[in-house]
Amino acid sequence: MSVPLYQAKAEMFRTLGHPVRIRVLELLQDGPKPVRDLLAEIDVEASNLSQQLAVLRRAGIVTSFRDGALVMYALSTPDVADLLAAGRRILGAVLTDRDGLLVELRAQGRRR
Repeated sequence: MSVPLYQAKAEMFRTLGHPVRIRVLELLQDGPKPVRDLLAEIDVEASNLSQQLAVLRRAGIVTSFRDGALVMYALSTPDVADLLAAGRRILGAVLTDRDGLLVELRAQGRRR
């Protein structure tokens, strides 16, 4: 029995629901990077980064390959970068709406 599509989507979003994983994906938008470069950009222990990379790899969101002695990581598809861009747009719209509501609430408070 296969997993319903909505359940698979929910699992993908749960996988993305960690700040270190999001940061890794942001960094990989510019192209493949070795673990040492990711570590230099993300303030976590190597073991924590390794765990988060393994989660992303198991989910198929990133791929890994060897380049000589280096283990390189890359986005599995450019669609991951598109998803991150959509997230930024949604967040921007949500925060803009909240700011608008806050301004409106303050304005209404002054009128009373």
